[in-house]
Order: sequence, then structure tokens, then C-alpha cells
Amino acid sequence: MPVSVREFFEGLGSRVDTSRTAGMTNTYVFDIQGAGQWTVAVDDGRVSVTDGVSPDTDCTITSSEENFERIVAGELNPTSAYMTGKLKVKGDMGAAMKLQKLF
Repeated sequence: MPVSVREFFEGLGSRVDTSRTAGMTNTYVFDIQGAGQWTVAVDDGRVSVTDGVSPDTDCTITSSEENFERIVAGELNPTSAYMTGKLKVKGDMGAAMKLQKLF
């Protein structure tokens, strides 16, 4: 069953395997065009998601709603999406690379 972008972010905190994110402390903004903006904060592995944009973020991820849904569904590789301009990253690239632990 396809997951909407909003459903993905609303359930992210409960789906994350904290053993994979332990020691990780980063803040991300996801700007999903056509769906909204969310701030995802990871504090020593614990994940919290809030609507909107936080001013103190490590990086901002921008994508269309369609491409983000394809990434979440496993139909589009995030690295390929980035290399082809379907996913944009602004800020700390090292923090962005850690995102694979969340998905």
C-alpha cells in the first residue's frame, strides 16, 4: 500500500530502529513540493518530527512529492535521485549521508 508523504513523516518516529541511529544527532528539513515541510530531529538516536521548518538544521532535502514517494516505496534510489537532480541536498553532506539509517 503506497504511503503518502504526510503519513510517512507522521509515523517516522515510531518506525526508526534506534539501534541503527544510536549516537546520531542531526536535524533535517524535508521540503517536499506539493506536500509540505517537516523538520526531523535525531538526538542520540531518538527521532522527533514536527511540521514546518526549524532554523537550526544540518541540511535541507528538497524533492517533489512524486519522487519522494517513489524513494520511500523503494522504487527510486536516493543516490540516483540526487545525481539526476530529482532530490536536492543543501547543507552538510555528511549529515545527509546518515539519512539512510532513518529509511
